[in-house]
Amino acid sequence: MTHVYLMPGMAANPSIFEHIKLPEDRFTIHLLEWQLPKSKETIFDYAKRMTAFILHKDSVLLGVSFGGLLVQEMAKHVTLKKLIIVSSVKSKHELPRRMKLSRKLKLYNILPTRLIEDVDKLAKYAFGETVKDRVALYQKYLSMNDRRYMSWAVKEMVCWDQEKPDENILHIHGDIDRVFPIKYIDNCISVPGGSHIMVITKHKWFNENLPKLIENN
Repeated sequence: MTHVYLMPGMAANPSIFEHIKLPEDRFTIHLLEWQLPKSKETIFDYAKRMTAFILHKDSVLLGVSFGGLLVQEMAKHVTLKKLIIVSSVKSKHELPRRMKLSRKLKLYNILPTRLIEDVDKLAKYAFGETVKDRVALYQKYLSMNDRRYMSWAVKEMVCWDQEKPDENILHIHGDIDRVFPIKYIDNCISVPGGSHIMVITKHKWFNENLPKLIENN
């Protein structure tokens, strides 16, 4: 039995994985959730704290978007069977220009307040797009809107300092991702028509391909 731990993206809760179904005779899915960060806690220390929720050895750890950054930091503290990121980046060099500019100008200090106060902005920042039924989406998927968390998450996202990717990482990325455009991404499995929220919209692709991607060495 392979234990698969799933980490959602920024501000999102595990319901984004509601349509992910893996063969139950070979896989057990565990859903991880964001915890409130401690004062001045770095993503490295936060990740170390999050490893307490990994209860099985040689597990698979999959993270989406900002959750992809987190699982890469968690992988520095635990031994995994496989590390997978979806709609994310493997180093600071894959961040889009606007995030690099936000870091340079320290815009991350004012952005969280705008995201918390404006549902449309939060949906667009977290998911890369606005949707018709915004309020329903916000309530269902984007429930972690604590001001302390948002300030921490936005800063850690744009200021992530990883130079080189993990050599054993598996990166799955949509070819129409607006948050992390694929033109900045190296060495990934490209999903045709996949947006930043393709773990929701392209769940059939994941259900079909994840088992073999996990089991292939």
